[in-house]
Amino acid sequence: MRWIWGGVAALLVLAACVTINVYLPAAAAEKAADKFINGVIGESAAETTTGGWVLNLSPIASAHAQANLDIDAPAVRAVQQRMSERFSSTLEAHFNSGAIGLTNDGLVALRDASAVPLPARAKLNAAIAEENKDRNAVYREIAVANGHPEWEAEIRQTFARRWVDRARAGWYYQDANDAWQRKGG
Repeated sequence: MRWIWGGVAALLVLAACVTINVYLPAAAAEKAADKFINGVIGESAAETTTGGWVLNLSPIASAHAQANLDIDAPAVRAVQQRMSERFSSTLEAHFNSGAIGLTNDGLVALRDASAVPLPARAKLNAAIAEENKDRNAVYREIAVANGHPEWEAEIRQTFARRWVDRARAGWYYQDANDAWQRKGG
């Protein structure tokens, strides 16, 4: 009887050591990021639209497997709406002037304070703080809405790349070495 319980204990220990890794579907993440970003900056989403907010990519090798990345959660849509309004009312002009830029971690930073009149700096700094709060929230909310909070860092990285890819000519962004670069057109 003792050997049975020992065997059961060994199986439980072995089972506890098995790790199942679920990876973020990269292509779905990029398309979701593009759709979200297009909704914020007002660009046409024609090249990334799939007819809805849930993006389904079916791998050819697997008959039944699907990779879904849902960005239609109410919290995500609320953040997108706030970001879109903030972009058009405040941030767009400062991206265009080069005063602010995209950081390499998916946020926004004041790049050139001298490009902003002193009376307007406090308002811009407040808008940047709110923008970064919303960006951090959206990366977290997308991961949580898809049942994988552990994906947050990967979603942030994907969005950071896609913000730069979707940026307009003349906007500034940070490269991997934190140096500011101006996007060509």
